[in-house]
Amino acid sequence: MGLAKSHLGIISFLLILTRCQSCQEHFNKHVALFVFGDSLFDPGNNNYINTTTELQANFWPYGESYFNPPTGRFSDGHIIPDFIAHFAGLPLIPAYLDPHNNEFLYGANFASAGSGVLDETQPTIAVKLTTQLQYFTDLVKHYRKNLGDVKAEQLLSDAVFLFSCGSNDYQILLENNKSSLLYDEYVEMVIGNLTQVFKVIHEKGGRKIGITTLTSLGCLLPVRAERPDNTCDEELNIISTLHDKSLSKKLQDLTQQWEGFMYSKFELQTEITKRMKNPSKYGLKVGNSACCGTGPFRAINSCGGKRETREFELCDNPNDYLLFDPYHPTEAANLQLSELFWEGDSKVASPYNLKSLFQGMFVDIVQHTTQ
Repeated sequence: MGLAKSHLGIISFLLILTRCQSCQEHFNKHVALFVFGDSLFDPGNNNYINTTTELQANFWPYGESYFNPPTGRFSDGHIIPDFIAHFAGLPLIPAYLDPHNNEFLYGANFASAGSGVLDETQPTIAVKLTTQLQYFTDLVKHYRKNLGDVKAEQLLSDAVFLFSCGSNDYQILLENNKSSLLYDEYVEMVIGNLTQVFKVIHEKGGRKIGITTLTSLGCLLPVRAERPDNTCDEELNIISTLHDKSLSKKLQDLTQQWEGFMYSKFELQTEITKRMKNPSKYGLKVGNSACCGTGPFRAINSCGGKRETREFELCDNPNDYLLFDPYHPTEAANLQLSELFWEGDSKVASPYNLKSLFQGMFVDIVQHTTQ
């Protein structure tokens, strides 16, 4: 039976998750999930670093559809890694920097809003990808110490490593008007640094990567709101296309170069664009405006009133919207995107979907840890 294709799926998710959290047997065997990246995947790590409210979401109305108090997720409720964890039979994967978390039996989420693949992308107010990688390296040592080398290696080889990254690097490039640097050269730098992160994960024993393409930079609501005709800036979309093509080629090359390397690339850009252009086809009502914000399309990122612009408007029902704030999907949209990433065909998740990556050997981490 397929996954729910309506907002009732959210209700089912909550009910099932509640039951499963009280059912330890359900979690005894599983594949761990490690999450890296930016605000699309941040579960609240930025609550615990010295940053700005521009890069935080731990205030109302964020989380209003599920989390009380708000956790720091940039949505009205669950984000993509939450749904992926549920589909894989896991509890919510904890934020690595939350001091209340220290076991990480089912994996860890290192993602940080504002994070870049390049070290120079907002390095002082976000957890850059190389630092996220260092956190993972530290966690590997923890696993080896507590589980032993053999069980730790099995955990890592079975695990799935989920990524959402790159958008902040290109937005910084555009904001700084680095026109002297050709787009293709910059893309090469980003993909090169990302490959180095994959390489370290592979050297530590990781084999399965899940990664999203970029959203269309030229179709972001703040970009469209500034254009006289409110259309996408196709010149900016060239950067997104260059990145995605380069990423695809690199991932294909790595499957030939690295033992056991597998990946799932999710066409996030395509699926967001579809829902932006024709929301009713996907059970949504509004694709070209945010639920929370101000100005044309509510494209000014003022949601919550704690950023540079204080005034904001809030829609009545986030489930009607593709976007909660100008940059991030609603819980309803995140559910749809997660379902496609999990079990979509090769047009949306290739060459494997995440369900395929999770299928295989399972590790009884709970039993190992208590021995």
